[in-house]
Amino acid sequence: MSEPSAPSERTPEPLAEQSATQRRARSRWLRVGLPALLGALIALVFGVTTATADLSLGPHEARYDVTTDSVVTVDLGPLGTLQLDSPLPLTLGVHVTVEEIPDSFTAVDAATTLEVLSGDLQGYLQFFAGPQATVHDATQALLTDAVRRSLGAFAVLALAWWGGRWLMGRGRREELAERVAPHARQITGGVLVVSLGLGVLTSSLGEAARPQPEARVSSVFDGTPLEGARVTGRLGGVIDTYGGYVVDAYRSNTAFYDQAESALQVAWRERETLIEQAQAQAGPSVRLNAGVPAAEQNLDEGAGEATGEAEGEEGATPSPTATPTPSEDAAERSEPITLVVISDLHCNVGMAPVIRSLAELSQAQVILDAGDTTINGTAVEQYCVTTFAQAAPAGVPIVTSPGNHDSRETSAMYARAGATVLSGEVVEVAGLRILGDRDPNETRIGAGTSSADTETAAEMGARLAETACADPDGVDLLLIHTPRVGQAALDEGCVPAQVSGHMHRRSGPSMTGEGVRYVSSSTAGASSGQATVGPLNGIAEMTVLRFDPDDRRLLDYQVVQVGTDASVEVGPRVAWPSLSPLLTRPRSPLLVPLG
Repeated sequence: MSEPSAPSERTPEPLAEQSATQRRARSRWLRVGLPALLGALIALVFGVTTATADLSLGPHEARYDVTTDSVVTVDLGPLGTLQLDSPLPLTLGVHVTVEEIPDSFTAVDAATTLEVLSGDLQGYLQFFAGPQATVHDATQALLTDAVRRSLGAFAVLALAWWGGRWLMGRGRREELAERVAPHARQITGGVLVVSLGLGVLTSSLGEAARPQPEARVSSVFDGTPLEGARVTGRLGGVIDTYGGYVVDAYRSNTAFYDQAESALQVAWRERETLIEQAQAQAGPSVRLNAGVPAAEQNLDEGAGEATGEAEGEEGATPSPTATPTPSEDAAERSEPITLVVISDLHCNVGMAPVIRSLAELSQAQVILDAGDTTINGTAVEQYCVTTFAQAAPAGVPIVTSPGNHDSRETSAMYARAGATVLSGEVVEVAGLRILGDRDPNETRIGAGTSSADTETAAEMGARLAETACADPDGVDLLLIHTPRVGQAALDEGCVPAQVSGHMHRRSGPSMTGEGVRYVSSSTAGASSGQATVGPLNGIAEMTVLRFDPDDRRLLDYQVVQVGTDASVEVGPRVAWPSLSPLLTRPRSPLLVPLG
């Protein structure tokens, strides 16, 4: 029996190939993967810790800088600072340098400027009432800047890396790689530590390492979003003396709109109960020629009250009389599209939760903002448009036609926050085809009203009419801030309905030209000579519209009023005026006989 042969001392070929593959993979990692990872880490730390943004804080311009001290510091210069624990992860914080109130936010002459600045309490109240919008805007801006800086830093590092490789040459690179390979882990860790350290140095010293003035927690902010804030310097005395006024105003504002929101919930349920009872009595077979169940009409005593028009108001149109017709098969009809109309908000962010509640209660698919969302169209009013954009329930789009108190800047902010800003073209939202554009005029505090562009109101009206008439699919609704701008389109019969604002007084719906015009009142309760921020100084109105997607026409409208005592009145559904068959344009698929 022969003895087994001794094992070969030579490495088997498969193992040798495997070892070579591993060496090549490690070499590629050292040449490309490791430098790329380190470069990305360094660029990310640099981008995040040096991010900055120029935004606003209340009526002030402000600069936001990322820090690494776990504190949000609002720096008011010689007055001192206000400090809050940072909600950001790791040890990130933010340093906010509060700057001056911009000239564009106040008047140009001293007398009027003093009058405007005397309302500063209301201006700061806007910030107190909607701090979430400011936080959202600052976070988005800082993230955008961090990404931009990180990509820029990575590009610089990549260019430096490839430039260095080219200068060294292949032979020198391979020699260096062999020497570095055994120490790859230590080098990676060292570079990471250094990059983190540099990130801290480029943003700020840690909280423990930097000199801190004496800070104390101010009890003035208890029960507000700034509860627990610490103040330093003379700011503490200012807050102790005057802060109570602002906080009292904040609490009054919050209580008022909480009460209004609760009253809306109750009033809406009561109206729905009335509708259900009337429907049960009338039966499903009786319908109005405008597509509204007869049971939903004239639920209050007196037909005049059921029209939803203010007593003695111009342009009021009585609702059509009930005409019983055979009920159509419900399975063959689409559900109406519900719209909520708001207008002339003028930065009254207190109404935001009330608008949201109405959108939820009515199950609205679209919110129509007829413009003048801000007071003066300035950059510091970004938190206003952000607050209103966030008021929309999830999945409910906002479509807006900017007003004369808005600007291209605030409209761009509204668009970034998620709103659809009309710009002269037809847009389709939730199955509804809407046309509109920004107002041709601009109104600024202290400077009056002037043309926003080279186009006059008449020229814009003619352009919109031409766009509507030329659209092969037709236009369901013209949304424009100033009512007269839509006159040409109504006269031409190219739009069946127009919704506007601007007048701070409701009128219509009424036949105008060959269509129906509806002018919404102010959703901020805007009254002449009165502030639009804080508890209402006038009646605030919103309107619920229903649109029939099968017949391409509005069915009815329902006015919701919020009073100066936070009470809420939900009006009945009132039939939208019917277009006469004689006014129907045969070429348009939208204007069809309603009988």
